Amino acid sequence: MDGRDPVDARLLDEFQRDLPLVPHPFAAIAATLGVGEAEVLDRLKRLISDGAVSRVGGTVRPNTAGASTLAAMAVPDARIEEVAAIVSAEPGVNHSYLREDTWNLWFVATAPDTAGLEASLGRLCARTGLHVLDLRLVRAFNIDLGFRLTGARRPMARDTGARPVDLTAEDRVLLAALSRGLPLVPRPFAALGLAEAPALARIADLLQARVITRLGVIVRHRPLGWTANAMVVWDLPRDRIGAAGAALSALPGVTLCYERLTVDGVWPYPLYSMIHGRSRSEALAVLDRARALPALARAQSKPLFSTRCFKQTGALIAVAA
Repeated sequence: MDGRDPVDARLLDEFQRDLPLVPHPFAAIAATLGVGEAEVLDRLKRLISDGAVSRVGGTVRPNTAGASTLAAMAVPDARIEEVAAIVSAEPGVNHSYLREDTWNLWFVATAPDTAGLEASLGRLCARTGLHVLDLRLVRAFNIDLGFRLTGARRPMARDTGARPVDLTAEDRVLLAALSRGLPLVPRPFAALGLAEAPALARIADLLQARVITRLGVIVRHRPLGWTANAMVVWDLPRDRIGAAGAALSALPGVTLCYERLTVDGVWPYPLYSMIHGRSRSEALAVLDRARALPALARAQSKPLFSTRCFKQTGALIAVAA
């Protein structure tokens, strides 16, 4: 962010969440920034074109509008390009990264339901001839990721869970649209296929229920200078995970934290924390502070730095035909 245009910097820092739920949200942003609505729209289009922004839209809580998992493959170096292309081509895969580990290709897979997810992972296994680690989410401590890009690091808000909601067909239309990204037009909520006022009211309900975990400018951290990003995995007993997850999620510099299933004899790590840094030394300094937390005493950890992003899109939300 150093040297970035100050209006761009505020746009990226102040609107990663809490997008104004009004008919003209970009005009409301423009009023805050002291510029015109057309300029805000032009800036967002440019930031998307430059790769700094993925979309303006929402992030949907895992396993509320479908099924999802974090998965990994141990891919021989000579096959990285081939296998990454196969994984990225699978429709339900929305994130795919190369990381520094024997299990080096990591991706998030989504599907309308558990059977569809298992079928997707089965296809990837068959097409690549490689085993797929299926690491289902158990609980989240922080799944927001909307951290400020300037100033001192701050702790992320602890995840409070979701209120049960029976999603309707119209809800899925909204969630799918927000996951793809709002159209960059003056009245984006009127272009979602539903009446504008009910759409705004329902989005507010889904945000309050924490089905939508964040609504705003979804940035791509690497092009913005956050190039040293490590997924740190922790091996510790199940009865310590609650305290450890709470402590990690409150540590400035830890940007995601959650518990997942393990795989006996293959992958013993139940706790995950993401660290985003502008340099490897900055990220490792955060890891040192994490290792010093009393709740993490004697826990074995391993940082898996990402070295390449193959795919980063919103989650695929199934909509009834």
